[in-house]
Amino acid sequence: MSTESEAFTELLDSLPYYDNDLDVHPQLRRKVEAELARVPKPIPGVLHPKVSPPISLFQNHPLLAAELERVESHQPIPLLDTVRYQLPAPSTQDPSEEAWSNAVQNAKAQLEHQSIRHTNLSLLQSYGPNAWKINNYLLEASAVRLEKTVEDLKQRTVEVNRERKNAQASTRTGAQLTSLETRWTELISNVLQIELANVALELENAQLAQKERELAELLIAYEATSVGS
Repeated sequence: MSTESEAFTELLDSLPYYDNDLDVHPQLRRKVEAELARVPKPIPGVLHPKVSPPISLFQNHPLLAAELERVESHQPIPLLDTVRYQLPAPSTQDPSEEAWSNAVQNAKAQLEHQSIRHTNLSLLQSYGPNAWKINNYLLEASAVRLEKTVEDLKQRTVEVNRERKNAQASTRTGAQLTSLETRWTELISNVLQIELANVALELENAQLAQKERELAELLIAYEATSVGS
């Protein structure tokens, strides 16, 4: 069953390197172009059913999804919120103990934040260059790998087209199709010759039958004359 399926699939392959009917018969090309003009044009924005649907990025990361949407819409980067980095003092109009306590807590939080930033900057200064170089190396390796994949696909495409051209135009398939077409033409010619021969035989039979009837009538007339005499 699989062999029959594979053979059937092979028969469905187009023969652009062998069929030249459109070049030999321009009227056929005009008919094909007229038929293609009748085919409905694809609707813009609607993908072919065989095309995979677009991939939705960052479905589980709303912040990254919002950032991607901002970049796609060419919106400017929002300004940094500098309020949380300020150290406002309590109002001079009768500040309460709670207001001073909040101001002190804010100052401690800002101090801790600056300490963490200083630590991060120290770590970045120590390990950042190497991490950046490693990341660039990985990106370059990925780019080289993708370029090689593209070149391999292009080479495979060229090889497939070359094999199809050789199979259709100069070797097995082309010679087989030419032989079958010649045989088909011969068989059609033989059938036409047989039909013409049949028509000629029918005409000859009709003429012989007519002569037979005429001879029979002459014989009857002769016999009647002989009996009368």
